[in-house]
Amino acid sequence: MCVHRSAPSNGIPPAREKNERNARKEQRDGQKHAHRQPAPEESELGVVLLERTSRGTRLTWAGQVFLEDARRVLLCLEQAKTNAKAASTGYRGTLRIALSDGIARSRLTALLALCREEEPEVEIRLFEIPFSKQLKGLRNDLYDAGFALADEVEDGIVAEPVWHDPLVVAVPSRHPLLAHRRVPLHEVVNYPLVLCHPEVCEGCGQQLERLLRTVDTPPVVAEHVATHDLMLTLVAAGYGVGFSSAAHLEAIHHKDVVARPLAGRSFMMTTFLLRPDNEPSEQLSNFIRRVNHVGA
Repeated sequence: MCVHRSAPSNGIPPAREKNERNARKEQRDGQKHAHRQPAPEESELGVVLLERTSRGTRLTWAGQVFLEDARRVLLCLEQAKTNAKAASTGYRGTLRIALSDGIARSRLTALLALCREEEPEVEIRLFEIPFSKQLKGLRNDLYDAGFALADEVEDGIVAEPVWHDPLVVAVPSRHPLLAHRRVPLHEVVNYPLVLCHPEVCEGCGQQLERLLRTVDTPPVVAEHVATHDLMLTLVAAGYGVGFSSAAHLEAIHHKDVVARPLAGRSFMMTTFLLRPDNEPSEQLSNFIRRVNHVGA
């Protein structure tokens, strides 16, 4: 017996199925054509900003440069709007101050209070950013000055040491290191450490690295953290031992963390004031004077 098996039907009439196939093809062709079309900015500039392939689209080097500068222009525009609003409320000037590496709260609090007392008509705007972005912002006139724990700057930027605070060890309560009133560094490195993240807190990481190079025992790092608060939280939870400055811990009272000074030569955590290497404005000069007064 010969059995004839017909192809299974999908329930769509042949003419309709053909029309749908043609429509899908036209849609794909249209997408490919749009994919190859230059952006309006590319036509205006006469450069290729986007590299288009079948796998997707990505910025060319020219596109990356254009994007970075465009972001800077937009930020300048936002700052201009903010300045205009501040002027309408009575301010007669603005200082844009960048903060990196988790500057000590007690120092910053005293400085801002002194600024409001002596020159209330000047608005102080603060920006918390990584150290690398602070350097770029100072070069591009996005900030008037900044604070950081690093002084490795490029030409055109001045880094002045302004605040020096003794480094202390943050130890969990009931920890063996509390047997020492002043803790030897070679004892500290026998325990896991909770350190600041070297990319997020570059200056802090650099200063602690110089300190830890003075002992022969390589440290065991339990965690790298992005904030001082998280460091204290992990220390309190028993993850390890941390480092902080006396000024930083003044404003923070954590019942499960005890601060102990280091034995031997006192190691200082240094805060630097960064600014463009040019003649500062009157408002910035007054601000620098107050910074030094707070550090005296």
